[in-house]
Amino acid sequence: MTMQVRISPMKTGSRSILSFFSVAVATVSAAFLIFSLNAATSHPPAGSKLGHATGSVDSAEQQAVLASVKEMFDGMAKRDAAAIKKPLLNGGTMVLMRDGKPTQMTFEDFAARVGKPGTTKIEERIHDPLVRIDNDLAVVWAPFEFLVDGKVDHCGTDLFNLVRVDGTWIIASVADTGRKDCARK
Repeated sequence: MTMQVRISPMKTGSRSILSFFSVAVATVSAAFLIFSLNAATSHPPAGSKLGHATGSVDSAEQQAVLASVKEMFDGMAKRDAAAIKKPLLNGGTMVLMRDGKPTQMTFEDFAARVGKPGTTKIEERIHDPLVRIDNDLAVVWAPFEFLVDGKVDHCGTDLFNLVRVDGTWIIASVADTGRKDCARK
């Protein structure tokens, strides 16, 4: 009895090769993204005075930076122009991005606008702030919600640049985005 074994070449279509390369590219891309995110949130090199990015506020210095932001928000909630301006650098500016268009104003104009007496209750809340500090310069990047009479009116991201003057953190500039689709992510 003779047994014949027939070996035929494996069929590899262009679809199989394309799938292989797609998986390979996706794997390399994912590895690169994970590496980039890790690098962006890791501690700086030894000896560097740069603070690390963090989703939590873990140092007294970071808390001091955020205290100035909270002080401005408290002044806004009270509709008190003088209290709004207290933690702000004289001559500072704001850029508010709405529908892809920037609106610029001085801190003075902002305080006068928000500090007017009104019947509606306003409140701005930030969460998950990222705080970076280098000597007398700090940056805060944080998602926010702006509430009117207890309901979210708009949301976005706040960006605060602060400087330390005579041991006190003051806000030098503010930029934010504002949108109405505020489903929390």
